Amino acid sequence: MGHIFLIGFMGCGKTTVSHLLSNRIQRPFYDTDELIEEKAGMTIPQIFEKQGEAHFRKIETAVLEGMADLPEGIVSCGGGIIKSDTNIALMKSMGDVVLLTAEPATILERVIDNDDRPLLSGRKNESDIRQLLEERLPSYEKAADYTVATDHSSPGHVADDIIAILELT
Repeated sequence: MGHIFLIGFMGCGKTTVSHLLSNRIQRPFYDTDELIEEKAGMTIPQIFEKQGEAHFRKIETAVLEGMADLPEGIVSCGGGIIKSDTNIALMKSMGDVVLLTAEPATILERVIDNDDRPLLSGRKNESDIRQLLEERLPSYEKAADYTVATDHSSPGHVADDIIAILELT
């Protein structure tokens, strides 16, 4: 069966839904951002500030490669993991990739009070979020095996939708 990778823009509910899925189908939960921080020994904002995005992306790919050695689980992926074709190929080779989507207004509402989003620093507005989403959309679509909209659904309903789509019952 493989891992189940949840991808999507920040604020789409990847982490929350991943935890719910993990509990409901009794599979381990993994968060690529947490694994990156463990590997680097610093927070993601610190990695971006001290070493830059390119270095962060290298660590991200190394973490993803390491997923092959872990028990099959639910993987909450960082929003930019799809910026690398290597990462897309790795995810597709190790399991199913589910894209969670949300409209810019929904994303803004969800991330407005969170300062741990380096790519939104000084850009917490609907227009900038829409621009970033549009830039990433082709890569998200390339990576996704399935897509689930999260705008008007509770995290529990999104988890239920994924269980139904992947026939995990």
